[in-house]
Amino acid sequence: MFFFLLNLALTDLGCICTTVPKAMHNSLWDTRNISYTGCAAQLFFFMFFISAEFCLLIIMCYDRYVSICKPLHYGTLLGSRACAHMAAAAWASAFLYSLLHTANTFSLPLCHGNGLDQFFCEIPQILKLSCCKSYLREIGFMAVSVCLALGCFVFIVFSYVQIFRVVLRMPSEQGRHKAFSTCLPHLAVVSLFFFTTSFAYVKPPSISSPSLDLALSVLYSVVPPALNPLIYSLRNQELKAAVWALMS
Repeated sequence: MFFFLLNLALTDLGCICTTVPKAMHNSLWDTRNISYTGCAAQLFFFMFFISAEFCLLIIMCYDRYVSICKPLHYGTLLGSRACAHMAAAAWASAFLYSLLHTANTFSLPLCHGNGLDQFFCEIPQILKLSCCKSYLREIGFMAVSVCLALGCFVFIVFSYVQIFRVVLRMPSEQGRHKAFSTCLPHLAVVSLFFFTTSFAYVKPPSISSPSLDLALSVLYSVVPPALNPLIYSLRNQELKAAVWALMS
């Protein structure tokens, strides 16, 4: 679990470092400029870290499923070598996915200026600058990505249904508490990541506006990576006691 948490922390750090420093620089220096290569690099690294986080959350769901539903097989199914291979596969898949997205997006001719109504380079905003028919290829690619994401979401929901069925049948209250304390932080992170990202990309066009798009982009690109360490740290008893003392 802590090996995957380390990888998740790296993706969170990468997401924050990809978008926030440039936005802070532009705000402090009262500018809104970014170079073409800088925009491409920002899009690539943002997609890379977001995709890696998505893959790692799915792997962590499988880790929770095996540890609770098949505990006697845990050492065989999720040994140190298997965990390393799954993490490497997540990073490699994210690299290929972000490379294809970036190459496909920046191969489009931009016919409608060079101004983005966003605080970082985001695919939907770049597609708004492309020619009318040229972005259909990228739209198709994003539709395939959405279908894959929905399939993974169904897998996560099915896994947690099985997990909760097993946990609720546990005779020991201490065992149920331990299982829930292991699963609930991951479930909170998954819900925060999925719902903010889904609403940002699948919201109806009728409610779209520059201010709403900006708020939703902050919500899915900055808030989940910033809250993930806090959510997982709440399992630490000393930290919980300190937070409770501060609130009291």
